[in-house]
Amino acid sequence: MTGLRAPFGRWDPAPVREVAARFSGSGASWWVAGGFAIELAVGRRIRDHGDVDVLLLRPDQFAAQRALPGWEWWAADPPGSLRPWAPEEVLPPEVHDVWCRPGPGAPWRVQIMIDESHGEEWVSRRDPRVRRPIGTLGTTSADGVPFIAPDIQLYYKAKAPRPKDEEDFEAALPVLTARQRRWLADAIAGTYGPHPWIERLRA
Repeated sequence: MTGLRAPFGRWDPAPVREVAARFSGSGASWWVAGGFAIELAVGRRIRDHGDVDVLLLRPDQFAAQRALPGWEWWAADPPGSLRPWAPEEVLPPEVHDVWCRPGPGAPWRVQIMIDESHGEEWVSRRDPRVRRPIGTLGTTSADGVPFIAPDIQLYYKAKAPRPKDEEDFEAALPVLTARQRRWLADAIAGTYGPHPWIERLRA
C-alpha cells in the first residue's frame, strides 16, 4: 500500500516498545512485521522506517481495535483507497491493511497487516500453497517483543524488492538458519518463479 502514502497524510511511526505495550493486552497473538521485524531478527538498527507494521491473523482482526481504543482505524480497500473501519465490522477478505492514528489530522502511527489462517496453519495471502504452523510464524526478542520470522517477512518482500527490501535481505541473510534458507528459497520459487535471491539462499 505504499502508493497510498502521499495523498493520505504523513506517518510518524510509533516506537516498537509503545506498540508492544498496546498490543500485549489485546488478547490475541500478534507480531511486529516489516522492516522492524528484520531489525529485531538481526539485533541491530538497519535503516530508517516509514511506518511500523503489526501482523494479526484474520480471526484476530478486532485485537487492533482493542489495542488502540479511541483511535481512528482506516481500512485500505484495493486498489488504492482508505475508508473508516467501523467498530466490530468484519473486514472483507480483500482487505489486508489497516492504517491507525490517534485522531483526525494526527499522523498515522501503526499499520495493521491482516494475514490468513486455516485451523492451526498460517496461510500466505500471496499463495495459499505456502503454509506454516502458526507456532512457527514468529519468535520473541530478548526484551519480549513478538516479531514475524525473518524468512516469512522476506518472502513477502521478495515479490518486487525495493532498495529497502534488498537492504533488509542483505542484513538478514547471515542470521537465517539452514532450514529458513531452504524454506524461503522454495517459497519464493513456488510463488514468484526465478528470483535473484534464490541462488544466494541456496549457496
